[in-house]
Amino acid sequence: MSLAPYVDGGEPLGMNAESPTDTDSSGHMPAGHPPVRFGRVGVLLVNLGSPSGTDYRSVRRYLKQFLWDRRVIEVARPLWWLILNGIVLSTRPQKTGHAYRTIWNDERDEAPLITISRAQAEKLAARLAGDGVVVDWAMRYGEPAIGERIEALKGQGCDRILVAPLYPQYAAATTATVNDVAFDTLKAMRWQPAIRTLPSYHDDPVYIDALADSLTAGLAGLDFEPELVLASFHGLPRDYLDKGDPYHCHCQKTTRLLRETLGWPEERLKICFQSRFGKAEWLQPYFEETVTDLARSGTKRLAVIMPGFSADCLETLEEIAMRGGETFRESGGEDYAAIACLNDSEPGMRLIEHLARRELAGWI
Repeated sequence: MSLAPYVDGGEPLGMNAESPTDTDSSGHMPAGHPPVRFGRVGVLLVNLGSPSGTDYRSVRRYLKQFLWDRRVIEVARPLWWLILNGIVLSTRPQKTGHAYRTIWNDERDEAPLITISRAQAEKLAARLAGDGVVVDWAMRYGEPAIGERIEALKGQGCDRILVAPLYPQYAAATTATVNDVAFDTLKAMRWQPAIRTLPSYHDDPVYIDALADSLTAGLAGLDFEPELVLASFHGLPRDYLDKGDPYHCHCQKTTRLLRETLGWPEERLKICFQSRFGKAEWLQPYFEETVTDLARSGTKRLAVIMPGFSADCLETLEEIAMRGGETFRESGGEDYAAIACLNDSEPGMRLIEHLARRELAGWI
C-alpha cells in the first residue's frame, strides 16, 4: 500500500498505482483496445484552502479566487469587481499574509490546514485500506485543486467517487461551492465516474459525541475551569439566511445537541459567530462583541470551541486563539483558551470514517 501524499509527488492515498483493473479480468478486451482502469471506489476529502505562501502575491492569488466566488460574495459582479480589485486586493493581502505568518508550519512550509488535511486523508486511507478504497484530498481554493484530484482518482480506476466537503453545517458558500466545482469537472469528462456528495452532518450523533469527547478532553487539560464555553461558528451575511440558507439553523442545532450531550445548562455553552467581513449585517451575536461584553461584565475565565471547523486554520488559530484571547484580556478577562478542532485526532478520525462508510454503503 502507498500512503504517499499528493504534495510529495505520490498517487492518491490508499493503494498502489499498479492495482487498478487495466483490462477486463476475463481477458475479453478486443485486440488494440486502449487500456482502461475501472472498478475502484474513491473518497475525496475537501476543505476550504490556504495560500501557498505568506508573501503578497501568493495571498493575493488565493484571496482573489476565494472572494470572486459567486457563492461566497453575492454582490452584483460589476460592482464587486471594482471593490475587489480596487480596494480589497490592494490592502488585504498584506494583512492576511501577516496573520498567516503567525501560524505558518515552517517545518513543512505550508499552512496548518494543509498539514492537517493531509494527515486526515492518510489516516482515513489506513482505516479503509481493507475495503480497497482510494483516498485523496483537495482544497476548494488554492492547491490541491478539486478538479485535478477527481481526474487523478479517475485515472487510478475510480469509477465511483465520494466527494466529501468537511463542513458539518451546510451553507451555499461552503458545501455547495465544493459540489459546483466537482460537477463542473464532470462536464469535461467523457467517461464520468458516479459521484456521491457528503451531506451536512450537523446533528449526526457520532459528530456530536466527537465534539463532546474533544471538548471534555480539552477542558481537562486546562489549568483553570472556565465559567462558560463559547461555541464560535464562521459567520455569514444575515440576508443569506433570509434567502433560505439553513446554516444558522444547523449551527443552533449543533450547539443545542452538544449542550444536551454534556448535560450543561444553556448559560454554560453559548453560541456566537466570527469572521465578519464588510459592513453588512451578519449572523449574530458577533464573537468579538460577545467576548468583550463577557469580560466587561465580570467573566474572568473563558474557553472557546469552533464546532464548524473540521481542522484548525487561520480563523481558529489566529482569529480565535490569538486575537480572541487578546480581546478578552484587554477587556478585563484573565484566563482564556481555544480548544483544538477535531483535526486528525481519534474522535475526529472516528467521525470521518463513520461518514465515509455511511455514504459508501452499497459501494463497499
